[in-house]
Amino acid sequence: MAKPKKKKEVVFLVCEETGDRNYVLRKKPGTAKLSLKKYSPRLRKHTLHTEKKK
Repeated sequence: MAKPKKKKEVVFLVCEETGDRNYVLRKKPGTAKLSLKKYSPRLRKHTLHTEKKK
């Protein structure tokens, strides 16, 4: 029998400055938290975005 696949979890990338959820990602469970510089449409510049669950 084949091993059942682990489902990917849905996470949001939240802007540190405004608190807006600007991006949605699917990633493997058990991996480290993401912290990326992404574009924030409200501020119209790149800001730090961190991972938050639902």
